[in-house]
Amino acid sequence: MRNPANVMEAHGNTCCFSEASFNRLQVIMKDRVMPESSHLFWEGDTADKLFYIKRGRVKVTKTTDEGKELILYMYQSGDLVGQADPFFGTKHSFSAEVLEDSDIGVIDHTDLELLICQHCDFAIDFMKWMGSHHRITQTKFRDLMMYGKPGALCSTLIRLCNTYGEPHGDRILIHKKITHTDLSNMIGATRESVNRMLSDLRKKNAVEYENGMIVVKDLEMLQNVCHCELCPREICRI
Repeated sequence: MRNPANVMEAHGNTCCFSEASFNRLQVIMKDRVMPESSHLFWEGDTADKLFYIKRGRVKVTKTTDEGKELILYMYQSGDLVGQADPFFGTKHSFSAEVLEDSDIGVIDHTDLELLICQHCDFAIDFMKWMGSHHRITQTKFRDLMMYGKPGALCSTLIRLCNTYGEPHGDRILIHKKITHTDLSNMIGATRESVNRMLSDLRKKNAVEYENGMIVVKDLEMLQNVCHCELCPREICRI
C-alpha cells in the first residue's frame, strides 16, 4: 500500500500524468532547496531542464527592451515549470524567480528523453502536459489582446480566483496579496490605469478589498467584461 505521507500526488499542472507516469517522473528528479528571490533560470539560459515545485511559488517573467517586467505565469506547488518544447536545444525566452523558500525537483532533459523513449504511456502523458501548457498560453494571449485592458484585468482576476480563491458565500477571497504593480505587470498596463480600472470595479460593487486582499463579489460581471469562454479551471489559471 502506498504511504500518502511519503509519496507526492500529481496535481497542479501535472494532473495530466497518471500515477505511474508521475512516479517515474519523481524517480529522475534531483532535489534542490531554492531560497526566496533566487532564480530557477534566467532569460537566455540553455533550456535543458524542467523544474517540479514540491513546495513554494515561482513567477515566470519576460523583460521588455524598456526594462518593464511582464508576469507571464505564477506557479505553485504541484506545477512543472520550463520550456514546453524541451528537445530542440533552445534558450529560455523568460526568467523564473522563486517567490518564497521552495523545494524543487530538477529534471534533466536527457533523463526525460529516456523516459519518453522507454514508456509510451509516459510519452502520451507528457504530450498532454505540453498541450495543456500551450492552451494556457493561448487563452492568456486571447484575453490580453481581444478585449482591451479592462478585459485583460477582469480575466486576470478570474484566473486569480481559480488559482488562489477561497469561496465565502457568494464572494471569492483571493488569499494571496496581489499588488496593483503585480496586476499591471500581468496585463502590460500602467499602475495608474490598473488603479482606475479597479476603482471602477469597486464602484460597480464587483470587487472590494479585505485586509489588503482582493475579494471578488460579482464574478459574472467580470466574465461579461472579458467575454469569458468558461474554460476548465486547469486552463483558466494564473
